[in-house]
Amino acid sequence: MRPMLATRGHQVPTGSEWLHEVKWDGIRLLIDLRADGSMRLTSRNENDVTIAYPELAGLAQGRDMLLDGEVVAFREGVPTFAAIADRMHVRDVRKLERIARTNPVTLLVFDLLRLDAEDLTGLPLVERRTRLEALGLVDERWQVPAAYDDGQMLLQATDEQGLEGIVSKRRDSRYVFGARTPHWLKFPHRRRTSWVVGGWRLETDSTSRLGALLVGQPTPDGLRFMGRVGSGIAGKGGQSLLELLLPLARETSPFVDEVPRVDALGTRWVEPRLVVDVESLGLSGQGRLRQPSYRGVRTDLTPADLETQS
Repeated sequence: MRPMLATRGHQVPTGSEWLHEVKWDGIRLLIDLRADGSMRLTSRNENDVTIAYPELAGLAQGRDMLLDGEVVAFREGVPTFAAIADRMHVRDVRKLERIARTNPVTLLVFDLLRLDAEDLTGLPLVERRTRLEALGLVDERWQVPAAYDDGQMLLQATDEQGLEGIVSKRRDSRYVFGARTPHWLKFPHRRRTSWVVGGWRLETDSTSRLGALLVGQPTPDGLRFMGRVGSGIAGKGGQSLLELLLPLARETSPFVDEVPRVDALGTRWVEPRLVVDVESLGLSGQGRLRQPSYRGVRTDLTPADLETQS
């Protein structure tokens, strides 16, 4: 099962048929709780990531539920994806427990899809939320964030608070697994976007340190070159990223368009499988990322997710 996704909106909708939620900068999860006390956390691309979040184990209390939510890590009161990225590739249980103590996550639950073996996906969103709020899921590590009637007010408030943005949802919307629906609209503030890595270069005068990534946008015709990302990949993060790239080596460029010589020089090509987050000042007149900075690997996304993204 994959979660239902929102379409990028152009204007925040108004009217009583819509409700509005904060858009969180975290990892989307489906949380499957069973009556026997077991719990399974599944990422957007259907990977079992239960082991990565030991601090959420207490949520499994013998109730049969399927929840949709976002796991976030807060820094100075603001959720940030970078605070979660450090643990996404860790599989050592003891190390994860240490991380959970020093950099804990919070699970923000915004939908209830099954309750006591009853499938709720065919119910209107407003009814699913009413049942969700009645469960009393309030703890240090998980909660149900509020929904609001005034989307424009929420958009302004989240911008002022440095949050990711908002998601507007039709109150009567049904839940369809894996669908990207116009009944849910997203309005992000930040210019953080996800791209596929097609190549990498070593740092100048180094034989081992990662210096830059070449990233692209998946299209029906293939991977289109979007620019070179050199900022934000120093230190341990760069070394971990290089370890992910080395097994993907290939002889030829995966980009369907010609990569400029200044970017292609010294590049080592890779199979276009790894998705990364990049912050930038948007696109230049040539359609390249302006002042891009690497912000983390997105193991919860695949290149196919980006091709269908609006």
